[in-house]
Amino acid sequence: MKILIIRFSSIGDIVLASPVFRCVKQQLPEAELHFLTKLSFKEVTVNNIYIDQFHYYDDNMEALIKILTLENFDHVIDLHNNIRSTTIRKKLKRPVQIIDKLSWQKFLLTKLNINVMPGIHITQRSLNTVKKLGVTDDGRGLDYFISTDQKVFANDLPTTHHAGFISIVIGGNHYTKKMPVHKLQELCRKINHPIILVGGETEKLVGEQIAAIDEMKIYNSCGKFSLNESADIIRQSKLVVSHDTGFQYIACAFQRPVIALWGGTSPKLDVEPYYGSANPAKHQNIFLDLRCQPCSRYGSDKCPLEHFNCMEKQNTDLIASKVQQMLGR
Repeated sequence: MKILIIRFSSIGDIVLASPVFRCVKQQLPEAELHFLTKLSFKEVTVNNIYIDQFHYYDDNMEALIKILTLENFDHVIDLHNNIRSTTIRKKLKRPVQIIDKLSWQKFLLTKLNINVMPGIHITQRSLNTVKKLGVTDDGRGLDYFISTDQKVFANDLPTTHHAGFISIVIGGNHYTKKMPVHKLQELCRKINHPIILVGGETEKLVGEQIAAIDEMKIYNSCGKFSLNESADIIRQSKLVVSHDTGFQYIACAFQRPVIALWGGTSPKLDVEPYYGSANPAKHQNIFLDLRCQPCSRYGSDKCPLEHFNCMEKQNTDLIASKVQQMLGR
């Protein structure tokens, strides 16, 4: 049996879909599992031990369809369900299972504040697509794989952090997902523990502003490490404080405790930190539950009401106390 799974983006959504790869491969060991994603997300899954072959979309639709057609798949699992994935699955003309994106439910929630979401986590909805293949949830949660050459060692970090640290993920794809710099500075002042700021090159300058308040306590790793090296920093953390971004779910894959900070998006969208039914929940949602929240499925480039209360009114004393509690202090 040859199976194609499609999920083009993003980091978080691909990680949230990771139990599908594991459950299919372990419960159907004879299956040959192929995965199609964007080339820009290659690093997220390239080390995944459950995927036999990778295919990458990079504005090469016609050539890609020719390659996929030659594979003669027995089943296609569409975990993205957009125009691009629809085009591919129609061209392949194979039996297909499609994730329910809950588009109209999300529209009602984000535009009219009417909550008719079913309360089924996106990971569970992803797993539902393979039920007809006889595959069930093993309850083990998310996966993330890092190769040996992508590991971060003690001498890569300041000596002040060798005895342990927490990570604060300061990035996010959209403005409304991210706590403003002054709030992050305020939070870091109140946390009495070594901190590593995690993010990409685009967060480097913001990280410098935050770290400047106490460069002994706060280490800015943004832009200094690759995606998977940053993921290894997350793996080594005692605790992860994160916006709604991919590193939040990578932390869950490593069973790290998470404090999830919600702004323009919301756990009401059924995307909160996920550990699997066989593991105890290790997270706290920090969510003001304003009438205007969530204002978007994915976040946006500005607050629609121009006040940004969902982040500006975050109680940093509360967050710092949650950090202390979750560290066992």
